[in-house]
Amino acid sequence: MNYRPISQTICLLCSLFVFQYTLVQAQPRFTGKPFATRSEVIAQQGMAATSHPLATQAAIDILKKEGTAMDAAIAANAVLGVVEPTGNGIGGDIFAIVWDAKTQKLYGFNGSGRSPYNLTLDVFNQLGLKGIPSSGALAVSVPGCVDGWYALNGRFGKLPMKELLQPAIHYAKAGYPVTEVIAAAWRGYARSLQRFENFKKTYMPNGRTPEKGEIFRNPDLAATLTKIAEGGRDAFYKGEIAKIIATTVQREGGYISEKDLADHHSDWVDPVSTNYRGYDIWELPPNGQGMTTLQMLNILEGYDIKAMGFGSAEYLHHLIEAKKLAYEDRAVYYADPDFADIPVEGLLSKEYAAERRALIDPDRASREYKPGMPEGKNTIYLTVADKEGNMVSLIQSNYSGMGGGIVPDGLGFSLQNRGTSFNLEEGHFNTYAPHKRPFHTIIPGFITKEGKPYMSFGVMGGDFQPQGHVQVLINMIDFGMNIQEAGDAPRVSHSGSSGPDGGIMDNGGSVSLEGGFTQEAILGLARKGHRINLSTGGHGGYQAIRYDAEHQVYYGASESRKDGQAAGY
Repeated sequence: MNYRPISQTICLLCSLFVFQYTLVQAQPRFTGKPFATRSEVIAQQGMAATSHPLATQAAIDILKKEGTAMDAAIAANAVLGVVEPTGNGIGGDIFAIVWDAKTQKLYGFNGSGRSPYNLTLDVFNQLGLKGIPSSGALAVSVPGCVDGWYALNGRFGKLPMKELLQPAIHYAKAGYPVTEVIAAAWRGYARSLQRFENFKKTYMPNGRTPEKGEIFRNPDLAATLTKIAEGGRDAFYKGEIAKIIATTVQREGGYISEKDLADHHSDWVDPVSTNYRGYDIWELPPNGQGMTTLQMLNILEGYDIKAMGFGSAEYLHHLIEAKKLAYEDRAVYYADPDFADIPVEGLLSKEYAAERRALIDPDRASREYKPGMPEGKNTIYLTVADKEGNMVSLIQSNYSGMGGGIVPDGLGFSLQNRGTSFNLEEGHFNTYAPHKRPFHTIIPGFITKEGKPYMSFGVMGGDFQPQGHVQVLINMIDFGMNIQEAGDAPRVSHSGSSGPDGGIMDNGGSVSLEGGFTQEAILGLARKGHRINLSTGGHGGYQAIRYDAEHQVYYGASESRKDGQAAGY
């Protein structure tokens, strides 16, 4: 007999009273939207939604100067790299989905970097490593952000990059007040990364991290951004900056070389989609995890989600089980397509979803699933729309918040630790290899309806992101929430699935619930065998812009879990 659910239920009963009074929920508003923390922002000429008000304002300023949505997105991203170093920066990678009003078409962009030429799987074996360390120089892959800016601006921009980088240069030089959520995250990351001298010098200049409201300056980053603005993308990937990056990484025990940086290039890719109840949901193909969202939606489409009701144990159970199934495929098939023949069409077929759906027991949580056999053929997110109808869904990240702790000498930014996502066992799609892109978690999202743009959206948060995408979409499509309420509504997160880095789920994982779910729903999940955690963090951060074609206006939303802002004009 399995006693775990019984003991778990007892523990839950003891904790629910405290949980009910310690987690703040949104209050019912005059509009009757019980989860919305604020109204949607509505404007005609342009809209921007980012995780920091200064970045949102920078985007609006660029739009008012006749810049395109892409110009504004780049300016906002550059500012975020300064004011929110806990999530992104020029040491990380970048992805985007772009709706171009002129061609009436979606374009996908993969700006992720590759592993070092000179680092092989044998090196890790000789070191006796079963996984790539999450911090330090071995986890560093080539940063793709700067090349991405210039490629995106070159195709969809109007204003010169020198002008777009000025707001970021200003805040890096003059300083900015650190916001509440960022100050808390900064403090947390520094606990483990302050052992790196350059990290401490750059991000803890007074021997500690900045507090909320304190002015923080980063003159080294201002100088680096100025060189990029004046010298273009080659100023980063060739010459002095590249040499400093390579020298620092190699001194710290890593393998990034000047050739790795000089050879970097981004790729234009075709977004992939599925139709969910009349809406075409678009994501980018691997090496990212966007297709996980589409696989989950395909599985859930076979259920009457609306009848189950938001927050019910029945709905949450099926959501969690669909996640488990999709993540098993993610663990096996998602990798750099230059190194593996990924069965994209098979994974996204409705027939395959039906096969996977049949494995779900409506009354019991699974302890493990096996991957299917389809037939073959912390991060920032922002979105901007302009008066011409262009819309940009952009996501950029250092991976583990502030990266792996390696700050190149005197450059003012931390390098990403994305290499830790590789698998070190031979024979997997995502097995480490030189000059290979690692599995990526950051995913921009987009919705079209009848071939026209409907919404640009994203939910940052590492492995959680597909779960966040699915919940926001179901909140809107099945439960009728507006785009603000859909992001503010309480979320559930399942962790412990098998992963592309080699981790295996054999115990069912665990479920984390935000405040706002009923005691009946929580106990219902426990009775089905789910292991429950009650949590206030780790549930992502969402931004969105929806286009209302009837009234020709934009709706913007920025959820309350971050310091962000949606604004329009």
